[in-house]
This record gives sequence, structure tokens and C-alpha cells, in this order.
Amino acid sequence: MLSPTLSGSFCPLPRLNNRRSALFFAQTKRTSLVTSALASEKVTASQDVMAQSPNLSFPILVNGVTGKMGKAVAEAAVSAGLELVPMSFSSVDKPARTLEISDIEINVHGPSEREEILSSVIDKYPDVVVVDYTVPNVVNENAELYCKFGVPFVMGTTGGDRPLLYKTVQDSNVYAVISPQMGKQVVAFLAAMEIMAEQFPGAFSGYKLEVMESHQATKLDTSGTAKAVIACFQKLGAIFDMNEIQMIRDPEEQINMVGVPEEYLSGHAYHVYNLTSPDETVSFEFQHNVCGRSIYAEGSIDAAIFLHKKVLSKAEKKIYDMIDVLREGNMR
Repeated sequence: MLSPTLSGSFCPLPRLNNRRSALFFAQTKRTSLVTSALASEKVTASQDVMAQSPNLSFPILVNGVTGKMGKAVAEAAVSAGLELVPMSFSSVDKPARTLEISDIEINVHGPSEREEILSSVIDKYPDVVVVDYTVPNVVNENAELYCKFGVPFVMGTTGGDRPLLYKTVQDSNVYAVISPQMGKQVVAFLAAMEIMAEQFPGAFSGYKLEVMESHQATKLDTSGTAKAVIACFQKLGAIFDMNEIQMIRDPEEQINMVGVPEEYLSGHAYHVYNLTSPDETVSFEFQHNVCGRSIYAEGSIDAAIFLHKKVLSKAEKKIYDMIDVLREGNMR
């Protein structure tokens, strides 16, 4: 049996051994819920700014291009007609390397050079927007640096001290998009979940929740998307401890138990959320599968364009997430 993934390709459904017998929320129902929920949102006044400059271009600095996600974002930036800055930060000190992305030679610099390099980038590209896809243990350091120089940025890297991240941005008054998930369609699903949690608190009171998330072995932290969805289920009354998330990073298990196609072992995101009533007579299953990285790369570029236009319009609000980007409309 095949299930359409949010990236537009087809991936097999996870072959999980569970005792659920009913699937109450099919993909079409979830899509309908998302569509109606988002349609009811009012479009903000700043949408006019976006509509007036559909072909706007600006410089973009992608940090972490040595990783697969950063490379995908850099390629998407060039495809979107943005000016890719030929520099990037790496989490490895003294990387002493260059790489070519879309015929552009990128000079990669280590952590000890970050401040000097960012200063030189700002001098040459004063309206630059940064997109960060580095590693969790440098999230806060990088954010502090961006805020120190007053550079608007999109934080695509998950992990780090998130409360501190928000405080750093808030105190600096810098424009930023911070989201645990950059895939637009997945974010739409998250938006629908948040609406349901807000309008129907306790609807799943007493239900037991089980969560499985599978990502490529190089993803070091627990899925931020899974945590966000779980938070909604907890508001709905489901019983769950974040420490109970089943993280799958072993390729053999991903193929045999989850059903990830072998060609996507190096880049995928499978999530399954199972809810069971206290007497075990009712079960619900929510699922979203993504193969590849294009969904995140395109969403990151939409976020960067959104942020640049917020800077141009001198928007009062400074910190945004991908739900804000979705609500704005006019995405590519």
C-alpha cells in the first residue's frame, strides 16, 4: 500500500506491528481540515508588500552548506533567483575547504572565523538574510552572533536551548523566523493540530499516546516536529512523556520495520502518532511521511523571502514561525 508523502513522491506506509484496527483520520480528511482551518485565517496587511514585489531578489548567506540540508537550501536559493553569498560557516574549526553549488564557489569557514566573516559579509551585503542549517550545539552561539550584528535570520537548525534562543532574539530586537519544521505542508498540519487543541481541550482525555519518528542516522536530536505535535495531543488530554518518543536511526530497522525506501535512508522524516482509549476499544492514528529534503529547502527559502519583506516593511513584530509564513500567503 502506498501513501503520498508531503514532498510529492510516494513512499510505503510504515510496517509497524501494532494492534490498531481503525484509522479514523485518513489523508484526505486531514487535508480538508488543514484547508478549512487556514482559509478561515485573516490575511495580514503586510501581504500587500509581498504582492507588490513578487520578483524581489536579495543576498542570502546559508550557513552549514557542508551538510546535505544546507546544500539543498543553497541550491533552492539559486533556483529562486536569490543572490547566494559565496561564504558559509561550518561547525568544524579550520575546515580549509571550498565547494561548488550551482556554479558558485563557496568558501567554508570554521567557528573561530565566524565574527570576522559575518562582519565582512554585512559590509558587502548590507541587506543579507542568513539561513542557518548547522548543528544543534552551535544554535545559540550562532544566534547570539546574528543578533550582535543585527542580521535577520531563519533558524532551520533544531536543538539547542530554545528558550534561550527566543530570549536572545527578543532582547536584540532582530527579525527572525524560528521553527522546528520548515516543510510548508507539515506546518499546515501542525497549524490544524494547534487549532484543534485550542478549540477542543481534553477531547482525548485519558488516551494513551505512542509516538515513533524515523530520520536519517545523521540527525542527532529528537524531532522538533514530533515534540510540537505531542504538545498538542497533551493539550487534548493524551497521556505522554517526551522521553517515551521512539527514535529510529538504525538503517536496518528503518527498512524492515518502518518501511523507508533504501534510497531515502540518508534523508527522510517518518512520523506516526497512535492514540488508544483507556478501555482499548477506540484507536486513532496520525501519520506524515517525507522522503528527501526539497520540502524543507523550499520552505526555508519562502521563510527567507517572507523575512526580508518584513524587514523592508519595518514590521512591528520581529519573531515569526512557519505558521506566520503560511498565513501570509503568496508563497512560490
